[in-house]
Amino acid sequence: MLSLFFSAGSCALATRIVLEEIGAPYELVRVDLSQKQQSSPDFLAINPKGRVPALVTDHGALTETPALLAYLAQAFPEAELAPIGDPFAFAELQAFNSYLASTVHVAHAHGRRGTRWASEPASIEDMKRKVPDTMSACMALIEKDLFRGPWVMGEAYSVADAYLFTIEGWLAGDGVDINAFPHLADHFLRMGERPAVQRALA
Repeated sequence: MLSLFFSAGSCALATRIVLEEIGAPYELVRVDLSQKQQSSPDFLAINPKGRVPALVTDHGALTETPALLAYLAQAFPEAELAPIGDPFAFAELQAFNSYLASTVHVAHAHGRRGTRWASEPASIEDMKRKVPDTMSACMALIEKDLFRGPWVMGEAYSVADAYLFTIEGWLAGDGVDINAFPHLADHFLRMGERPAVQRALA
């Protein structure tokens, strides 16, 4: 049995969507960040980074969304959620997910977790003000150069779509109008129609 440690509104949603897509049995374990449960000894024993998501498998715990998505795609190849038989195409998928994790998610976090990078209140407020610009720039790059359509990687739906959908859902709170990016706006709507996404959101 897989166990997904998550918090509401976090990037753990991407992994939950994929779990629903593949139909694997799993349990959800909520980590209440407002109560600092991510810093509890029990959770730190699972993920010493003190972050969600974490996925506990029969082989041990995994962390970092790109790794979780790659693991599920390869562990359940019958779901066909990644081009695992094509090394180059799989690397392209990983590159997209890595961009979301290393650049887009960090730009988003500057508006909510500024104390990770600065201690002066003025610096933190400046980071918050910058979020709409940085997130818009990220979305513009994805819209123009990275999104192939109709899904992230082209004709085949993949784990990258679950990850992009998760971040698309943050845009309004970041002061970004998704309708400025027609391909992404269409993607977000179509993702919302998928039964697996609806189950994950419920």
